[in-house]
Amino acid sequence: MAEAEAMTKSGATLSLSDLRGSSSRRRKEGAIRAIFLTAAGISVVISALIITSLVGEALKFLSQVDLGGLWQRGWFPRRGLFDIKTIVVGTMLVSAIAMIVAAPLGLGAAIYLSEYASPRLRRVLKPILEILAGIPSVVMGFFALTFISPVLVQKLTSGATLFNMAAAGIGVGILVTPLVASIAEDAMHAVPRSMREAAYGLGSKRMTTSLRIVFPAAVSGIVAALILGISRAIGETMVVAIAAGGTGGSLFTTNVFGPGQTMTAAMTALASGSDQVSGNTAAFNSLFFVGLLLFFITLSLNLVSDRFVRRVRRRY
Repeated sequence: MAEAEAMTKSGATLSLSDLRGSSSRRRKEGAIRAIFLTAAGISVVISALIITSLVGEALKFLSQVDLGGLWQRGWFPRRGLFDIKTIVVGTMLVSAIAMIVAAPLGLGAAIYLSEYASPRLRRVLKPILEILAGIPSVVMGFFALTFISPVLVQKLTSGATLFNMAAAGIGVGILVTPLVASIAEDAMHAVPRSMREAAYGLGSKRMTTSLRIVFPAAVSGIVAALILGISRAIGETMVVAIAAGGTGGSLFTTNVFGPGQTMTAAMTALASGSDQVSGNTAAFNSLFFVGLLLFFITLSLNLVSDRFVRRVRRRY
């Protein structure tokens, strides 16, 4: 660049090669670009290989069972009962309970950290809140089994069993809360300060400003946080495997105060302790079918989230 400035001052013309910089700099930038391209390509290849393996084994499973057998009275794969609605409905019930817990707690924490807490208190509380996300799910599973179920669920509902989907859903909700709170708080904190000052200048109270100005302005990030929370709840395994009770299988039920089964817990219970699932010949391949179904559900949620965020996102 010094040579280019000197040539400009002397009145000489500059060529395109002069503006491209030194050859060593171009080589370094090219190497860095190649590294990043390789990393991106490897991630795409790995994703494609995972999907390919799931699709192949899922098609093999469908060829081994009657399609009418996917709509029976329960999920007992070792016995040849592959009722998909049992684990899908169980997954939706546990996820719904989890979001009933996580949405108000997470959004409430986000509003407090963004609008009410002082900067010093926010720097202290937010890392503490995010530590909850690092709690191992197996620990939360035992907490749900030994505390949430007997102390909360069974005392509130006399007919509840020790292993129940309600306790599992509450445990999953506790794990999801930090994720929802952190992302929603980041979205609300990014709203320009001028919007708050304008609301205060018009006489608005802090709660009115938070709920009617900041919250709508950050709605794209808040919705993304909730959808990510739902995806996290759907994909949770150990809490449900420990607390829900459907280890060997489950009959179809919508009673959240009794044992049930989810897709992730069904895969864990079926594949645990063996590299080849015993029982019905199609049991092993059902793992891949359930995994593929779970993949499409989470993919659909991510696509819906991305489309919604693009539609309602506001630029400031």
